[in-house]
Amino acid sequence: MSPAPPADAPRFDLPEIDAFTRPYWDAAAEGRLLIRRCADCGRAHHYPREFCPYCWSEDVSWEQASGAATLYTWSVVHRNDLPPFGARVPYTAAVADLDEGPRMMTELIEAPESGPRVGMRLRVAFRSADAVEGAAPAVPVFRPLLA
Repeated sequence: MSPAPPADAPRFDLPEIDAFTRPYWDAAAEGRLLIRRCADCGRAHHYPREFCPYCWSEDVSWEQASGAATLYTWSVVHRNDLPPFGARVPYTAAVADLDEGPRMMTELIEAPESGPRVGMRLRVAFRSADAVEGAAPAVPVFRPLLA
């Protein structure tokens, strides 16, 4: 096992919040997942960008997502030396297809003992970040929907 990182080690899990992304992080703090939708081609995208990655239009706006998704793929991470991930192993890194269309990298929490499965229905949850000056108050993660 790797030694614990020093207390002043850089964090690699905290987003940089700026004027453009602030609505996303403010919504996350309220338990809402936002995506961006293009008014020209109608397609939704995630991660947030100031332009549409499909048609390059700048006529995009924030939209609240339903929070429902389907598991596309996953990998259980058993070793990660970057703070604070080492203290979280093992964890399940995942890719989820949001019902609105975008594919999103995330973490799967509370996976069933039988393990995750492709096509599993998911629901967004929010994990509070550690109390760090300027840190995002919450990050979206997903958990399996109960059948």
